[in-house]
Amino acid sequence: MENTLQAAQAGRVTPVMQTIAQGEGLSPEALREQIALGRVVVPQNPHHQCRAVGIGRGLRTKINASIGTSTDLADVGQEVAKALAAQEAGADTLMELSVGGDLDLVRREVLAAVELPVGNVPLYQAFSEAARRHGDPNKLDPEELFELIERQCADGISFMAIHCGINLFTLERLERQGYRYGGLVSKGGASMVAWMQANRRENPLYEQFDRVAGILKKYDAVLSLGNGFRAGAIADSSDRVMVQELIINCELAEVGRSLGCQMMVEGPGHVPLDEVEANIILEKRMSGGAPYYMLGPLPTDLGAGYDHVVAAIGAAQSARYGADLICYITPAEHLALPNLADVVEGVKVARLAAHIGDLAKYPERRGRDTAMSKARRDLDWEAQFELALFPEDARRIRGERSPSDTHVCTMCGEFCANRGANQALGHMLAASPKR
Repeated sequence: MENTLQAAQAGRVTPVMQTIAQGEGLSPEALREQIALGRVVVPQNPHHQCRAVGIGRGLRTKINASIGTSTDLADVGQEVAKALAAQEAGADTLMELSVGGDLDLVRREVLAAVELPVGNVPLYQAFSEAARRHGDPNKLDPEELFELIERQCADGISFMAIHCGINLFTLERLERQGYRYGGLVSKGGASMVAWMQANRRENPLYEQFDRVAGILKKYDAVLSLGNGFRAGAIADSSDRVMVQELIINCELAEVGRSLGCQMMVEGPGHVPLDEVEANIILEKRMSGGAPYYMLGPLPTDLGAGYDHVVAAIGAAQSARYGADLICYITPAEHLALPNLADVVEGVKVARLAAHIGDLAKYPERRGRDTAMSKARRDLDWEAQFELALFPEDARRIRGERSPSDTHVCTMCGEFCANRGANQALGHMLAASPKR
């Protein structure tokens, strides 16, 4: 069966490509060319009927929301509710990252509930099952891992974060540089490192990369090269192990495309603002323009309770410089498993950040912001609600604090600057091309 990448490389525009192109305001042929070059990916496993979403060059920066159980909190119904809330709040993709409870059940219930492309990290379930089956996660048999990847794809997973860039050479870089201030913060990455150390073996996902790519190619799923050595502290940003893994992942992105698999690269975690642009330039140049899935980035380590705001600052910069998919962060980051309210807040703040970045990346697309400015000038409240990214929230706040004069708001009331200016300068407005 021909997948999306193969169709694009053969010069064929699929119905999914046409849908994405229409939504993005592009020609289908222009989109097809970017997919053929590996600069755009489409997570669209035919085993799950989901929305057509394009991620990559020339497209709106997309937002991913992550949900999933923990070993302390494993309520399937709550995770499904969070998945639906993320979808309603405007997420473009969803990652199901459960590690507690019946993991097959959670995944299948989430897939059945949402219309978004769903991704996951197969190492989570692999090591969880190995711990239950063998009493030790380090007794994971690589064959069990590959069978699990196939099973998850067969269920309808459309993209997978797979930690292929961790290998013995990368691990040696970590040891030679004297470990890290922030340690290892990737659950999948840390588990694979422990397995390699315990078994004194190479990472099977790196060793048998062609096999990994072959499974995902079969299901037209995107292989998102996981960032197992991403920095968990800004002091670790751009250290040798992080850069070495990025180099390997970029090489693998090129290899995966040659094998007919859609490829995406992940990174970088905690990164100070002055390193964001350089990180994206490196990824794009070394990978041949593969879409970059940004985890965070968080430009300070001190924002606990407000890390969704910290990440939004990093995400806006990332989108500006060419990132393609932003993984949201919630107020619970570093503190607890997110609840439903955290998920909604995380999605909305990330959407704002991506929009801000896109205004810089695509200045020709600022028409909606201009229309909002005119609506505010003209005190057209209905237009303001319609143009806002979050109309219901805007209506609610205004409704809770209604002014005595419905033309203005309670911030300025009788001293509304625009009302006064419009009255004094109405002749200027009437003659202006900006009216």
